[in-house]
Amino acid sequence: MSNEVNQNKQEITVKYDIDGQEIKLTPKIVQEYIVGSDVPITNQEFKLFTELCKVRKLNPFLREAYLIKYKAGTPAQLVVGKDAILKRAVLNPNYDGMESGIIVKKTDGSIEERQGTFRLGEEELVGGWARVYRKDWSHSIYSSVSFNEVAQKTGQGTLNSNWGSKGATMVEKVAKVRALRETFVEDLAGMYEAEEMQQEIPEQQDIIEVQADVEEQEDTKEVSMNEL
Repeated sequence: MSNEVNQNKQEITVKYDIDGQEIKLTPKIVQEYIVGSDVPITNQEFKLFTELCKVRKLNPFLREAYLIKYKAGTPAQLVVGKDAILKRAVLNPNYDGMESGIIVKKTDGSIEERQGTFRLGEEELVGGWARVYRKDWSHSIYSSVSFNEVAQKTGQGTLNSNWGSKGATMVEKVAKVRALRETFVEDLAGMYEAEEMQQEIPEQQDIIEVQADVEEQEDTKEVSMNEL
């Protein structure tokens, strides 16, 4: 399919609607504005990414979804922004609030689970937790994560900039996302946040520039997902 498209100087275009706004995605647009690297994505990776965006009503130009690929021969990672996950949870009519915080090891060796991300300098950050409530469930969903399990590190084995400077915020965020996904699986299945996947989100161009490029493309071909 991809060879035929290239020979005809046409490019696959996937279109879908979000709140009255039409989203257009092509392999070229996804490669240049979403992937954030020159490592080429495959047609299969393009298909999986656009299908996730289409089914879950995600707008990648608003940084709601990312396709990350830094090395040829390794699968691209599909990740979703935390705000997009939280938005879909709170829009569910059964959403009834959330509590979250961090888990610290105090100077006396005891472990404390506390709300928010405040801790003293001599306290060790060991994890994060979150609890989500549904109006139609009698029991809440609780999630806790170990800091060492999810913290992102550089090739030298040290914490990266975000986890090194904002570790409490980052580990709490992972716990929130996991609890939300377990609570609202009907809305959030298949949606994983970057920190869960041990990925750093690439920088993107402004949405205005992307939309302008979409309108300028004339040789495109709209196809159904099963044709890819």
